[in-house]
Amino acid sequence: MPVSTTTATKLREAMQRLLTGEPVRTDGALTKENLAREAGVSHATVHRAEDILAEWDAKVPRQVLRTPGEVRRDEDIDTLRRQLREAKQQITELNGKLDALATVTANLYHENLALRRKQGQNRRMAALPDAN
Repeated sequence: MPVSTTTATKLREAMQRLLTGEPVRTDGALTKENLAREAGVSHATVHRAEDILAEWDAKVPRQVLRTPGEVRRDEDIDTLRRQLREAKQQITELNGKLDALATVTANLYHENLALRRKQGQNRRMAALPDAN
């Protein structure tokens, strides 16, 4: 039993919205199930509309697994992962420099103490203020 003209119109409008990436009722994935949801009809009704399914199959030769929104999301995730990787690399590099500076500072402090003892200056040195 073919579908009514009203139902065919709903299906064609839904197909157009899905194909242009402007869904109203679905996530936009190009599936026959979404075509039914977007048109507001049952899945069985879609399968009775053989001419519309033929149009659908011609325009969507294979099922697309990701919507344009999902593609953008995945691209954003890839960009953020790259930025995070670069930030971690920079942090690792800076931590290495900080450790080297701490080592040099400690060596200079101990050398300074040794020189003062050698010169007979046993005075107390002023303490460095806390970083807190």
